[in-house]
Amino acid sequence: MDFRLMVFKKAAEKLSFTKTAEELYITQPAVTKHIKAIEQQFNVKLFNRKGNRIDLTEAGIILFKYAQEIQKLYSRMDFELSALNKMQIGKIRIGASTTIANYVLPQISAEFKSRFKDLAVSVIIGNTEQIESALQNNKIDIGIIEGYSKRREFHYTEFLKDEIVLTAKRTHSLTKKDEITLKELLKYPVIQREDGSGTSEVIAHELKKQNSSFKDFHIELQYGSTEGIKNYILHSESLAFLSVRSILKELKRNELAIIDVKNLEIKRNFNFIVTEGQQNEIVDLFIRFAAHYNF
Repeated sequence: MDFRLMVFKKAAEKLSFTKTAEELYITQPAVTKHIKAIEQQFNVKLFNRKGNRIDLTEAGIILFKYAQEIQKLYSRMDFELSALNKMQIGKIRIGASTTIANYVLPQISAEFKSRFKDLAVSVIIGNTEQIESALQNNKIDIGIIEGYSKRREFHYTEFLKDEIVLTAKRTHSLTKKDEITLKELLKYPVIQREDGSGTSEVIAHELKKQNSSFKDFHIELQYGSTEGIKNYILHSESLAFLSVRSILKELKRNELAIIDVKNLEIKRNFNFIVTEGQQNEIVDLFIRFAAHYNF
């Protein structure tokens, strides 16, 4: 990608010329020079400067949007060209935690298999703890997991961002409120994922920040399947914390609703994990392919 545009994109992300210079290993005057060159080219102002702070102008917001799209296209072009003349023959064993396996991986693996027909692909599904165990015991080549815990024997690479939201059936009484407090939530029955679930781990981590835990909740039951939890709350007055990616269809069909909890925002990353020090061309190929997938 054009280096000037790369400098602008980094500055738009960091909103700091100093941090941009540090990350790109150039001087701060060089950052300023590249930004000014783009501003002169298009005869626009890209940043508003307020003391030590900078903000994007309207033109800056537009350019940032296109810079993001250009980087995606450039990365995809780089991947396609570098893979063009490589005959990939072999197999890859993928392990994925349940949310990823059900709502993210199918479309990626289908296109991957279509692109690399000579590769054998197998997928096993489990919670985060089970996928880590499978990788440790060499039953899979790569895992895709959720959760905060990181183990020393694995190398983690960020894949996708996700958000966990409080969910109920559309006709639930709480859906009429703009938001509820955590204290109010404790009065209602909640369905929880099983122990070892990355989703439960992330929720517990955020609850701890609010001086709360699952012990404070009225846990109606634990369920080891997101689909099972969705069907349960559709037929009950119970609530559940679920990945927003897992309920997109139900939201569109107006069957489920998201309930905002005041001061509780649960965001997480989905991560690739491989054994530390592992080198595998097919695994690297899959990671690059998935990272360039257009979500």
